[in-house]
Amino acid sequence: MTIKEQFIPFIQQLQNEICSAVEAMDGKAKFREDRWEREGGGGGITRIIADGNVFQKGGVNTSVVHGKLPAVMAQQFNVPGESSFLAAGISLVIHPLNPFVPTVHANFRYFELYAADGSIADSWFGGGADLTPYYIFEEDGVHFHRTFKEACDPFGTELYPQYKKHCDEYFVNKHRNNEARGIGGIFYDYLRPEPSRTAEQLLQFQFANGNSMIDAYLPIVAKRKDLPYTEENVHWQEYRRGRYVEFNLIHDRGTLFGLKTNGRIESILMSLPARARWEYDFHPAAGSPEAELLEYLKPREWVK
Repeated sequence: MTIKEQFIPFIQQLQNEICSAVEAMDGKAKFREDRWEREGGGGGITRIIADGNVFQKGGVNTSVVHGKLPAVMAQQFNVPGESSFLAAGISLVIHPLNPFVPTVHANFRYFELYAADGSIADSWFGGGADLTPYYIFEEDGVHFHRTFKEACDPFGTELYPQYKKHCDEYFVNKHRNNEARGIGGIFYDYLRPEPSRTAEQLLQFQFANGNSMIDAYLPIVAKRKDLPYTEENVHWQEYRRGRYVEFNLIHDRGTLFGLKTNGRIESILMSLPARARWEYDFHPAAGSPEAELLEYLKPREWVK
């Protein structure tokens, strides 16, 4: 089987598994499904959950699109405009109700670029996962990072530190004095086959990380979802979600690319929270749990 013939059913199965696990954790809300088609070729499955016992809003989406390379992509990749492509991936963002439960984001994707004769001219994998807490429980950050380190290590112990660093550098609001969006995870892109790593090895690496998603996040949710909270906690959660919105609309490459290429807007913007707020020159009280979070929004070693 080709790489795409293995990857496409993987993301579709992973979508099913994640949605089932999220619904079971919530106990009330169910995913709404939209199947859509792309005019130029392919389509996707968007699944949205909202107003649950545990999850305020979330989406788990898959897409497999193909056809003529859009002009903006041809320019970005410096290839002829008549080139064709295939892009397949799964993406998710889950925003919880309880402020003590973190938001999670992940995506795992594969891209093929074709020559005029239909052969693969280029191909690569990308992806990762990151955690955005509103209050710090250090053991939660350790658990999340350790889960992905254990997924990466069989493919090379140098990978987790490398991709953790990429994540720390990427999910940053540069316009906010380089303030991190959350406490990171792993992030990688343009992983191409080469003599030291075959396409099949990269595929297995992608499988390992995708299959770690449920174990990385839902145990944290189970531990925090029933903690009591106040309106002040919700206020802080919504304030920090304003930072999440800023990153996604100003800096996130995937969001900006989707907007520039006339992507499906409802799927692109599903990552935004249901509620967010902005306040002028707000600073949490010194020594407060809210101020403590800001100290953790700096690169640190979560696992050794």
